[in-house]
Amino acid sequence: MLKFDHVSKRYSDGGDALLDVSFHLKAGEMAFLTGHSGAGKSTLLKLIAMMEISSRGNILLDGQNLNQIPENKIPFLRRKLGLIFQDNKLLQDRTIFDNVALPLVVSGYGYQEIGRRVRASLDKVGLLGKEKKYPQALSGGEQQRVGIARAVINKPRIILADEPTGNLDPELSAEVMHLFEQFQNVGVTVLIASHDAELLSQMGHRILTLDHGQLIS
Repeated sequence: MLKFDHVSKRYSDGGDALLDVSFHLKAGEMAFLTGHSGAGKSTLLKLIAMMEISSRGNILLDGQNLNQIPENKIPFLRRKLGLIFQDNKLLQDRTIFDNVALPLVVSGYGYQEIGRRVRASLDKVGLLGKEKKYPQALSGGEQQRVGIARAVINKPRIILADEPTGNLDPELSAEVMHLFEQFQNVGVTVLIASHDAELLSQMGHRILTLDHGQLIS
């Protein structure tokens, strides 16, 4: 599903964010990406989402070599991805329904299909009764679940999450992680960047550890 083959990323100032990183995630596998601040976790996720381009090596996603995808095809590639951030980037002046529906509106789906899929997505994260509320009326954990609902609305093949529990207490963090496990259980590949070593050790999934851009374990 996802393969990094000797991937490096060097920025224009000469700094190396990733150095010769290789690993393979199977379809339907869940794994964690950890390491110190600045280790390269966010850069690695951005390479998969094609927000950044690798300097060396190849990244294969669902059989496609990302180095060979033309710029005008990148939006279509991203529809295979569910992207979740620590800052869930919700639109504060839009309802929960409108926030979750946004990717479908951009893709040109009809109103009835949007309504059906938004309600199904909110149901998966336990927020079906709150679609008319605004983000500020929800708790931090609920807002993060709205971000997850929006990320999975397009039925992605792979979920990428960058510190999705960074602003949550331990109990809410565990709830969010178990939500990701539910998606993995139906065949979605999940890669989560997190520095919460204690939580990751409790989850029982593979852990990829970065140190100054190198994959050390």
